[in-house]
Amino acid sequence: MAEAEAGGPTDDGTDVAPGPVDDADTPETPETPESIALRIEQLIIGAERQYTPFQAARAAGVPMDLAARLWRAMGFPDIGQARALTEADVLALRRLAGMVEAGLLSESMAIQVARSTGQTTARLADWQIDSFLEGLTEPPEPGMTRTEVAYPLVELLLPELEEFLVYVWRRQLAAATGRVVQAQDDEEMVNRRLAVGFADLVGFTRLTRRLEEEQLGELVEAFETTAADLVAAQGGRLIKTLGDEVLFAADDAGMAADIGLRLVETLGDDPMMPELRVGIAFGTVTTRMGDVFGNTVNLASRLTSIAPKDMVLVDGATREELTAAGLAPQSEKTADTEEGRAAQYRFALQPLYQRPVRGLGIVEPWLLSRRT
Repeated sequence: MAEAEAGGPTDDGTDVAPGPVDDADTPETPETPESIALRIEQLIIGAERQYTPFQAARAAGVPMDLAARLWRAMGFPDIGQARALTEADVLALRRLAGMVEAGLLSESMAIQVARSTGQTTARLADWQIDSFLEGLTEPPEPGMTRTEVAYPLVELLLPELEEFLVYVWRRQLAAATGRVVQAQDDEEMVNRRLAVGFADLVGFTRLTRRLEEEQLGELVEAFETTAADLVAAQGGRLIKTLGDEVLFAADDAGMAADIGLRLVETLGDDPMMPELRVGIAFGTVTTRMGDVFGNTVNLASRLTSIAPKDMVLVDGATREELTAAGLAPQSEKTADTEEGRAAQYRFALQPLYQRPVRGLGIVEPWLLSRRT
């Protein structure tokens, strides 16, 4: 009688129970990038895929249309009825819907919370992967792939990055709450008087044609990093970066003036950095989801476009704020008097020709500099 193979029929046609199989004789199925990516997803989210969108909405007790709107607001694509959602997704939907049911948030506000959080964290995640993890996941040994290194690295970094993220968020939330509490009234919480400034690299379009992509990326990163550090150090807030341009805000004109001049001074000392134009305006600003809007912002942008290279232009309202605070003289004539010299002004202001600005009427720009 021929010897039966494990789990196969004998010569008489009867089946035998599968016997033990030597693991050495069973080839391992190699992991694909897709399977490794799935394992990393499960590691980061802390749960396995098990729900379709409809099942997740039902498990969370949320109407499907609201669940879909929240999902899109967070920046995630429609996935049809694929079983791609986890218990963590259900919990997130339940939390947002719970705040709406408790009257803590309106439905529209919940959508805004989802959108602002999604947009901010999406950019943060992209930055961490592009600028941080990418460099650390260079294969340490020949033959190893980046995906083989990524899983243990994420496993080690995840808890530390999570703790740090929560800490920074709490710090920023405390600062933002403090600004709201100090507001004079509800209107001031949304429509506030702020100094708004733009800083713009000169000739950036020409640079994009002349520099290699890697060089251009390094220049933009250096510009954004330097600008962010200077704005934060002086007490301002970096609103957003646009590659060759940054938008910042400050609670008073003196702070914004100092930021603008420091940007020009610092970046001007870097021989690899193009010239810079800065425009600052002061006035009422509407704030939404961390961004700023209104005529004051538009005026700051226009001033930036007409500013001389490596110079700072301010509007009349900024000039009035600086002189009222005793940071700049009403005119250089008064600065030369004995009383003016005793004041020790920090800034000098030189009027330029009035000019029409589309949509904003006649504007009188002032050239800002430090007093020596």
